[in-house]
Amino acid sequence: MIKRAPTQDGSVKITFVMPKDVGPVSVVGDFNHWDPLASPLRARSNGTRSVAMTLPAGEVYRFRYLDAAGRFFDDADCDGHEDNGYGQTHGLLRT
Repeated sequence: MIKRAPTQDGSVKITFVMPKDVGPVSVVGDFNHWDPLASPLRARSNGTRSVAMTLPAGEVYRFRYLDAAGRFFDDADCDGHEDNGYGQTHGLLRT
C-alpha cells in the first residue's frame, strides 16, 4: 500500500506499507539511487512494515521492493508499471 499526504511546503509525504509477514524488505528507486540500505521498511506494532519519505510534488519515480533474499517485486498499488530493461517491470509513483 502507498499512502500520500501533502505537506505544508508543497511536497508529498509518501508512506510505503507492507504486511509484517513479508519479512525484511527495502524500497529502492530513483528517489534513493536504488540503494537497498537507504529505505528499509521497519516492523510496526500494528502488523505492518513501513517507511516514509518526503518527495517533491509533480514528479514520476520508478521503484521496486527488494527482499532479504535479493528478490525484487512490485507494489500492486503503484501508479503503473513499465519495462525496466531487464525482462521485468518496475512500478511508477506519481507525486
